[in-house]
Amino acid sequence: MCYSLMGNIEKFIDFLKFEKHYSDNTITSYLNDLEHCNAFLIALGQTFESAKSSDLRAWIVSLMENNTQPSSIQRKISSLKAFYKYLNREMQIDTIPARKLITPKKKSRLPCYVEEKNIMELFSSVKFSDDFKGYRNKLVLSLLFATGIRLSELVNLTLNDIDFKAGTIKVIGKRQKERIVPFGKIIKEEIENYLKFRQSEKNIPYLILTNSNKKTYPKLIYRIVNQYLTKVTSIDKKSPHVIRHTFATILLNKGADLNAIKELLGHSNLAATQIYTHNSFEQLKNVYLKSHPRT
Repeated sequence: MCYSLMGNIEKFIDFLKFEKHYSDNTITSYLNDLEHCNAFLIALGQTFESAKSSDLRAWIVSLMENNTQPSSIQRKISSLKAFYKYLNREMQIDTIPARKLITPKKKSRLPCYVEEKNIMELFSSVKFSDDFKGYRNKLVLSLLFATGIRLSELVNLTLNDIDFKAGTIKVIGKRQKERIVPFGKIIKEEIENYLKFRQSEKNIPYLILTNSNKKTYPKLIYRIVNQYLTKVTSIDKKSPHVIRHTFATILLNKGADLNAIKELLGHSNLAATQIYTHNSFEQLKNVYLKSHPRT
């Protein structure tokens, strides 16, 4: 059956966006993966419609030979399988050649996080300027650490999402899944202090704004986090997600229930949250080695 390849990719992207409610970042990744695979198949004289499993495996081998990270290859295979499954559902193809593709195992890495004493030093010792920029930057760091929200969730947080009376924030997570995250008196005060300086001539609903009173963007948040984490830690990776890891790790080390942490983080299953138990075990192991007389 003949059909427009790019037209079907566009329809697939719409399907991911409007029916599956995937994030913009995920959709962009899927699109890039499919375009890259398409270029490879064209070089072989094939299309998605005519490609066999061996052609798709050849693409995977080429990625491995170019030292593409296993995690990236896993995502590319997922993109490919999802696209073929969509085409099969739409009766554009009869078989799914990507079905038997095997994903390479990726190395298990412990989440990178900031030690509790260092993250606390950030809020107790580091100086923030007494103006809009200073209060904004401090609130960005405070919200990330106090709630464990994702970068995209912070960027899209609105004033209406904050319930000062209840002490909660409504967060719209992946696939438009909504959750409620609590916050304490310190965060309440920091939000109120920030709002005294926040101005928006266009009545922009978003909480965090740029210096020119526009909706903030991911790169600005990255710069803020990197700038201030550099003052208190020497870890290589300094990103909003590292603060999210820090939030979860400290809660677990303090005895918080894993299921409760799962709900706070907005994970869809417990397996995603269990990675933090490894960090907790490492801390327990260090205490044991330092304390036991026969180690």
